[in-house]
Amino acid sequence: MDLAPLFAGLDAQPWATYQHAYGSAADVPDCLRALVDEDDEQAGEALGELYGSILHQGSVYEATAHAVPYLARLARAGFRTADVLALLGGIAEGGADEGEGDEAACRRAVTAQLPLLLASVEAGSADVRRAAVWAAAMTGATERVRPVLRTRFATEAEPLVRAEILGGLAHLDPAGTADLAAGAIGPDGPGELRVAALLACVDAGAPWSAAHHEAMLDLLPADELVAARMDLERNEPLRYVVSELLLRDTDTDRDAVFRLLDAALRSERSEARTEALWAAESACQISRSAPDRVAGPLAAAVLEDPEAVGQALSLLRLLGRRAAAVAPALADVAEGDGDLADRALEALVSVAPEQAVPLLPRDLENRPRALGAACGGLLGASPTVPFDAGLLAAVRARLAAPEKLRDNEPFRYAVLLSSWGHRAAPALPDLGTALRMHPQPMARALAAVCPPDHREATGGLLRRAARSGPPEARLAAARAVWQLTEDAGPLLGVLAEQLTDGGRVREAATAAAELGPRAAELAPALVAAASTPGASRVIPHLDADVAIAEALWRITGRAEEALRLLAGVLGETGMSWIRWTFVRAARVAARLGDEGRPLVPELEKLLTHPLHTPAAVLALHTIAPGTLDVRAAAGLLLDSAEDDADAATALEALLALGPDALTEDHARRLTALAERDLRVTASGVETTIVATDDRLREQAGQVLRALGAGPTAAGA
Repeated sequence: MDLAPLFAGLDAQPWATYQHAYGSAADVPDCLRALVDEDDEQAGEALGELYGSILHQGSVYEATAHAVPYLARLARAGFRTADVLALLGGIAEGGADEGEGDEAACRRAVTAQLPLLLASVEAGSADVRRAAVWAAAMTGATERVRPVLRTRFATEAEPLVRAEILGGLAHLDPAGTADLAAGAIGPDGPGELRVAALLACVDAGAPWSAAHHEAMLDLLPADELVAARMDLERNEPLRYVVSELLLRDTDTDRDAVFRLLDAALRSERSEARTEALWAAESACQISRSAPDRVAGPLAAAVLEDPEAVGQALSLLRLLGRRAAAVAPALADVAEGDGDLADRALEALVSVAPEQAVPLLPRDLENRPRALGAACGGLLGASPTVPFDAGLLAAVRARLAAPEKLRDNEPFRYAVLLSSWGHRAAPALPDLGTALRMHPQPMARALAAVCPPDHREATGGLLRRAARSGPPEARLAAARAVWQLTEDAGPLLGVLAEQLTDGGRVREAATAAAELGPRAAELAPALVAAASTPGASRVIPHLDADVAIAEALWRITGRAEEALRLLAGVLGETGMSWIRWTFVRAARVAARLGDEGRPLVPELEKLLTHPLHTPAAVLALHTIAPGTLDVRAAAGLLLDSAEDDADAATALEALLALGPDALTEDHARRLTALAERDLRVTASGVETTIVATDDRLREQAGQVLRALGAGPTAAGA
């Protein structure tokens, strides 16, 4: 075959100037040519490189649209047609209908290939037809694509292609596809089509009926039925159904979900129970009532089949004490060895910490997950296990051989012992032994656990550590001396050095702020350590400037330098993406009180961004309350909270504004934050969403009662 027409004009394109996920797209022509390689392995590698560069994790780029015509030529000529059509579908999915950006250009480029896509829907292998259906639907060109797909649905015999057609129609026209979907969920059809029909019914907003319920249960396990589908968003059907029904936020749909999960969790098929567990996790992350509704069926399923404990560990961690009935079964698994025992003990820490404590000391060094959970997890939460002499002895044994400590062990032990305070004093010698190899965590722990009669000896040990070693270790030891003895000398010396060498300015400034006026001698060094306005500054520079501003204010009580630094940070309007830096700057501005008035114009600009609004309102309310329209500000704060944009600070700011800021609508919205079923917290580390939102719900209720608004207050 003459390949020249396929690549006509390819080298005339300025590929080196186009951008993809990894920068210059100069490599795209070679990848396109490699797709016609007779060596399938070489062609497959080229396809993988294109997915990584021009469609990276679903994102499209400038070079992507320019590659589309060549991909279409290759598909038309029969080179890896199904694979290339699937790539075109992904590009269309990552595109956009409107605008002038790369996304819109990509969607237009694929839409221009609809003659090829629609012709391929009617011909070729089943794999080609499936890919063509997917790509055509992803263009969003409903009026052109829908008639072709409906016609093909009536004649297509291959179940997977029919399922793809039904999914494509549901994507283009959910309500208009309800009739086809309703007719395809019956027990006589192939499973691939039935599950696609169920998902289409959900997308169409159809009420969840007994027929839907029975069909979903009959199809479990359902993941294998969609494994070959192009639609990755719905690759876990039960989880998708549960999530979408809960997001409807009606009592009827919630009841339907929990009846479905109850039945699925009790299934005789292990694979079905596994899918039900995953779906129940999603339910708990979406619905506040889900943990209570899921705990009973889960406990019943586990108690009936103890082997199900291993499958349920992730969900049990989310349920916490609600799953106390399962604690004995968890403990049985946790008493074993290996990774499963470690994960079971990790879950037991959440479900019944008092039962987990006696199991932790055995083989402590080989239970990293359980130890992490006991010490508060990844995000620095407080330890959850009570003081236990046996656990203390096990920790001491590990600290006595500091060279054997692995990974996060030193930090975990330091956090745990610090939470126990003086009760952990017997570990002082062991902490001293570990101080040499792990100075940062051990210094903090020494200060936290040291009783009054050991302060002199422990202080001497820490002073020696503050005189030698790497900068971060010396700083930790010097801060511990200050915390333990209120002797600021070692800390002042270390901070003076670190501010001068510029390596850890933010940490040094934060420590100086803790000293307050005692750090007066550091003021010149703090001023000198600030970044230079107009220079090429990045987030660490700006974060350090915020810390320096706070330190100078707390040390000197004068606002001039703090104002200059904060204005420099808040004025970085071209860096709106720095997000949390602005929040920190606004919080420091609030501490200046009336003297922060020069910052009012910059703070007012922050009111337009939901993440910045709460801290900006707090600052303006403190600095210049007369400049705030409190009712408008309350509305903005509620917008932030409802959008999960620093919701905790938004509630703090609402409380500061007081009851006069609330209209009836504000009170209704605040009540919803405290009492609605849908979680407010929907982002972040999956394992923390439930706990974070539970705390937020409690905070919203407290604010509601304090402001005397809503039914929660009335019934209090």
